[in-house]
Amino acid sequence: MILVTGATGTVGRHVVRSLKEADVPFRALVRDAGRGGELGCEFVVGDLDVPASLGPALEGVDHLLLNSGGALPVAGRQPMVRQQNGAIDAARAAGVTWVVKISAWQPAPEAKLSVRGHWEIEQHLKASGLRWASLQPTGYMQNFFTGRGGFPQGGTLAGPYGTGRVAYIDAYDVAACATALLTRPPLDDGSHPLTGPEALTHREIAAKLSLPFRDLTPREAAEGLRAQGLPDWFVTDLLELYADLAAGAMSEVTSTVQDLTGRAPRTFDAFLAGR
Repeated sequence: MILVTGATGTVGRHVVRSLKEADVPFRALVRDAGRGGELGCEFVVGDLDVPASLGPALEGVDHLLLNSGGALPVAGRQPMVRQQNGAIDAARAAGVTWVVKISAWQPAPEAKLSVRGHWEIEQHLKASGLRWASLQPTGYMQNFFTGRGGFPQGGTLAGPYGTGRVAYIDAYDVAACATALLTRPPLDDGSHPLTGPEALTHREIAAKLSLPFRDLTPREAAEGLRAQGLPDWFVTDLLELYADLAAGAMSEVTSTVQDLTGRAPRTFDAFLAGR
């Protein structure tokens, strides 16, 4: 039995669809019964913020998809770390044998914001004694339509992107990799860096979106972020992430999607055509 957390999110909803198509036993963890009913699968109501609620969800489960959205940190701490570490502990107590975690690109102790949080969770997972795999995607193509992370707002793609290239990935491909790992015998423990098939500049992406592009200076970007009410420490960390991105920190293209699923990942054009 597989348990899918984050089942109604960007990646999770695709995993649910794939598992239904594969006709394998699974259930979804949801916080709201109404949202669970929309999934069209077995579900249980629970909350990663309430560890005691995870017991019924984990009953009979041997494979776990560990996936939850990040939130604005409180005093620099990610709620996600507490939530997912608690889920790992509950999974170990319930006899789960294999955990597939949706992580982030190149998590490290010196990373910023949620990327650092993913690193902390991975350390806890590695120390848990559970078999594990970590999927580490670059940014999602879907973000260009949600407004997250400073993506298109007001009809313009603007940010301190420079000419840095990013190999954005479709959440559909992240879900396909997760499904492949959840439905096969566990591999050796390890991390899997996930990218799309091409690295594009944001000017090129803006053209594909038929949007004007404005390359902001770090100062302009900081002013805009502070105008949104974000704290100074958060803005500082976010600007460091932008600087890494502009320097090409996400320009690598990997073969992992092909290796895990047997097919190439979607291009940005294919993603747009399939929306």
